[in-house]
Amino acid sequence: MYIYCSCILVFGSSVQTDVVISFTIKSEAGLCTVIHCSFTTAFSPIASAVWHKCDESKIKCDYSDIIFHSRNQNEIQPGFRGRVSLLEPNLYRGNCSIIINDLDQSDSGSYQFKVTGWLNQRYDRFTFSTRASVSVKGKVTLTQKPTVEVPALTEGQQTTLTCTAPGLCSGSDPNITWTWRRSAEDDSYLTGNITTTHGRSSSLTFTPSAKHHSTEVTCKVNFRGNKSTQETVTLNVTFNLQNDTDTELLNGTETAIQVDTGSRGDVLNLTCSIDSFPPSVIIWAKLGPSGTNTNLQNDTGSATLVIHNMTADDSGQYMCTGQHQGKTSTIQKSSGCVSRSEVLTCVCVSEGLPLPTITWPLLDKHTEYSGTYTVSKCTINRTITVKVKELSSTDVQCVSTNEYGEAVENLTIGISNTEQEGMCPQLKWFYCC
Repeated sequence: MYIYCSCILVFGSSVQTDVVISFTIKSEAGLCTVIHCSFTTAFSPIASAVWHKCDESKIKCDYSDIIFHSRNQNEIQPGFRGRVSLLEPNLYRGNCSIIINDLDQSDSGSYQFKVTGWLNQRYDRFTFSTRASVSVKGKVTLTQKPTVEVPALTEGQQTTLTCTAPGLCSGSDPNITWTWRRSAEDDSYLTGNITTTHGRSSSLTFTPSAKHHSTEVTCKVNFRGNKSTQETVTLNVTFNLQNDTDTELLNGTETAIQVDTGSRGDVLNLTCSIDSFPPSVIIWAKLGPSGTNTNLQNDTGSATLVIHNMTADDSGQYMCTGQHQGKTSTIQKSSGCVSRSEVLTCVCVSEGLPLPTITWPLLDKHTEYSGTYTVSKCTINRTITVKVKELSSTDVQCVSTNEYGEAVENLTIGISNTEQEGMCPQLKWFYCC
């Protein structure tokens, strides 16, 4: 979980300035928190960056309260060693942000920043009174959910589902499991090739069949300290009408009708249905003597041809055919990107049948990112969040693809101006969850 705080900590060669503010950062045990701060200093060179955690009653935290030290690991409290790191190791870029991994309830408290260095050939240090207050919830079940990405599923074609643990932090690897629930049955483990990449995402490769349609797949993520979270998605499997069992329907199911004296005046009902996703268009036609067909009835999913008061003219061959519906992928105008505090968030919304697959060429250059993946009928909404130190472009490309075509859109990046948040110009706290 990323929660961002941006603080401008300023002191000059003769006057040191500090603004005090109270702010609470809420996070969850088992995940992570980012205290994002920026500073300027007259120290040259800068010696070290130090973060403390101590009781708010202390004006200044002391050496026994150090939870991060950029130069001396031995001064860090044992419980924080290996769990805290700088977002940007180069202090001359003015970034004093830290990431705290594998959060525990005991990490709740007040955090204070200190910088050391040389000024006028004299070694000095300065502790800022501005603090961040972190509150860690310790529920066994996390409120943040993993991201499960489900591509378009077609019967008989191998596919891969991907589950990514919540948060962008690089703490202890969680344990990820997949389960599958059929109607009125208990959960069972999915069979297929399961692989784990970088410890925070798991891929499940399997071949979907008709029995997987409308069933639920759950990805469960277990963090250390018996903390867990899960996400459940419903599978929509497109049935392949070219399978052997459907060849007769694809080529045309024919019914011969012979109207004799005894059946004249009767009513005849012919019903043809195809169980598919998305629903197929069913067409009833009468075969002509020269091979021409006359369409009589069409409907979606199931079609019934009713012949009233049959006569000898109604005798002949009647054929039912199923036509699979499809729609090329398109990208909606509601898509877009915004950049704030070195974090880029992009949303791409696409429509199509079968459901399109959305890809981001930007992610080829980034190994750590998070996102969400939602589906509603023929629409897919994919959101990604990526840490970016510098924007190399003014737009981000979204690619949406299905078997009927590909759509590409360059999404313009909007810059969020934190100075417009109405806070103090010398000190900024930004909270986002």
